[in-house]
Amino acid sequence: MKLHAKIYTGIILAFLFAPIVVMLIYSFNEAKSLSVYSGFSLRWYRELLNDRNTLHAVKNTFTLALSATAISTVMGTAAAVGINKLRSKWYRTAMNTVTDIPMTNPDIITGISLMLMFVFVGRLFGASTSLSFWTMLIAHVTFCLPYVILQVLPKLQQMDKALPEAAMDLGCTPMRAFLKVELPEILPGIITGAIMAFTLSLDDFVISYFTAGNGFETLPIRIYGMTKKTVTPKMYALATIIFFVTMSLLLVSNLVDNEDRRKLKEEKVRKKAAK
Repeated sequence: MKLHAKIYTGIILAFLFAPIVVMLIYSFNEAKSLSVYSGFSLRWYRELLNDRNTLHAVKNTFTLALSATAISTVMGTAAAVGINKLRSKWYRTAMNTVTDIPMTNPDIITGISLMLMFVFVGRLFGASTSLSFWTMLIAHVTFCLPYVILQVLPKLQQMDKALPEAAMDLGCTPMRAFLKVELPEILPGIITGAIMAFTLSLDDFVISYFTAGNGFETLPIRIYGMTKKTVTPKMYALATIIFFVTMSLLLVSNLVDNEDRRKLKEEKVRKKAAK
């Protein structure tokens, strides 16, 4: 790599990661100052652990993210299997286009449209309140589904189509053939899709803000409310924890993808050797 390319890459990396480094450093600042570093301390992490409202928001966030991940992973895998089995090329293209809409649509448009739909349905059935945990869960499943499908569908297309047919020829039912043959082949895509769904649900703010009820507050909404007041390093500590959780999930996802690529290369080598 040429010198100017290295310098350019270094500037881009510094621009991207400098704010995160500053946040990490000042989360361990002993003083309350956001501009002067007075010494290493875990004070703000202790205060964060004593903040009941924030911890309750963390609990709500993980409950919502895990629920949305579980539902969207199951539904997304089933949808990917269905799309992969479509024979009509036009119909498959139409389904892929519809699936991509939640990813390309701006979050604010998605949030407002879902809010209006929930309020309309709630008034239609005479509900006392239209927005709650369940409306947020439906909203999160809606924007997580396409990412699961996007990860699972290529694995189905890479898989040898003769494998499930051979399993059924040997006496397996279609469901048993899927569980015993297809599921292990597409498992890396399912894991990656689930991780993506979890991280997207974990840090979503815009859609959650429009579909949240009064009695359910997630962590991004909590942080937004706290930024209206005086910002303390306690927020840095919270953001640091979220950063490391997200980084850990991304590392797991990359490890799964690398292992899957290694298996594909080994399979290609075996096929060439067999020929």
